[in-house]
Amino acid sequence: GERRVAVAGPLVLCRSRGAAREMRDIFVTVAVFGLLPVILWRPWIGILAWSWLGYMNPHRLAWGFSTTMPFALMIALATFAAILFSREQKSIPWTRETKLLLAFTAWMFLSTVFAMYPWMAWPQWDKVWRIMLMTFVTAMVINERERVHWLVVVIALSLAFYGVKGGLFVLTGGASHNVRGPNGSFIDDRNSIGLALIMTVPLLWYLRLQFRSALMRLSMIGAGALTLIAVIGTHSRGALVGLAAMGLFFLMKARNRFSVILALIPVVMVVLYVMPEEWFVRMQTMKSYDEDASAQGRFYAWGNAIELANMSLLGGGYRAIAGYGGTDSHSNWFGVLGEHGWIGLSMFVLLHVFAWLSASRVIRLAKTHKDLTWASDLAAMIQVSLVGYMSAGSFLGLQYFDLFYHLVVIVVVTDRIVERELESRARTPVSAPPPAAVPDRTRSGLRAGPVAVGPGVR
Repeated sequence: GERRVAVAGPLVLCRSRGAAREMRDIFVTVAVFGLLPVILWRPWIGILAWSWLGYMNPHRLAWGFSTTMPFALMIALATFAAILFSREQKSIPWTRETKLLLAFTAWMFLSTVFAMYPWMAWPQWDKVWRIMLMTFVTAMVINERERVHWLVVVIALSLAFYGVKGGLFVLTGGASHNVRGPNGSFIDDRNSIGLALIMTVPLLWYLRLQFRSALMRLSMIGAGALTLIAVIGTHSRGALVGLAAMGLFFLMKARNRFSVILALIPVVMVVLYVMPEEWFVRMQTMKSYDEDASAQGRFYAWGNAIELANMSLLGGGYRAIAGYGGTDSHSNWFGVLGEHGWIGLSMFVLLHVFAWLSASRVIRLAKTHKDLTWASDLAAMIQVSLVGYMSAGSFLGLQYFDLFYHLVVIVVVTDRIVERELESRARTPVSAPPPAAVPDRTRSGLRAGPVAVGPGVR
């Protein structure tokens, strides 16, 4: 009898785990198929669903049949069909950013055609062109404030899922291990998830400013704090550099710097009292980079990237640095340089510059209009996110990550929304009565006026 009980215990445990894994498959499948008719009714919901699948990767958290289901293809086809038959106005805002992005995509295709290692280049191109296509579709259908808001909600919470999970993992004894992302995704390794989470924190702060509920605002603060802890828990030195740069810039943008410093105290306490000794040893190696093998490997890869760019106008094509030198680029900038040449790098850099300038323009235009504070908040937080991406991305190779291109498009769309609103007001006759106060959108939980609680941004 005792022997049977000893065997039955693990069997019951295995069965319960198997049932839980099957439930994940069922949940994801039901959610995706349930969204399809909604997408056919409202095409912009398709972008939200695509973003949820792309950033959270819920199917990769399952263990059975859903891991191989073409959910993204289903969502994309439903979105295209909905756009085709929808009567609402649909057009891509052809700004300097979107024109440059189209040119950059075409240039990347040319570099793939003449790639040095075509058997490695074409599979990567197959991923990138889909990202670019859905980026343009996003610009086409996400054209209203409420849609922009919900897109930011989906992106931020999808990535914050791993931030909260990783932060709790660190606090509950996992500090000596690495926080990682979902297997098989763009953010599966510690460096990539660290960069993604850095870019997520400013978006969570934006949501904190927009939500009307005190509970939701507090939840965003908690999620942001845990996400910061998760970044530290990746043990990524590049992510730590990006975190420092982003934090400094955010501190510069905040109205109430003292409150921001108070909010960072718990994160500092975690570093001092939770992180193990090996974490401090690893971070201190940045001071002696000339003796660190990882740092020297980065210099070697960057040198290979320069050689590839000098060898061909188009660069070596996707994965050329790995094929040429046997290592990853370890940098957004050098990655683009080696794979797409100096012209490709110039386009990539200009895309950052144009997005930054457009965000500054939104902040400037919305500054004197209280009901457009949301746009100013969003543009400022996107700038903070870009600082994290540019700084951490200097040492981590994630140049084709969806989030960067999504942020560029969100800036473009927000700029258009603000511009339309101001033009509409300019056409209003002077003798007309003043417009009524913009009501709160209780359905979406958005704030219509200025933020009244907590430190904001200029």
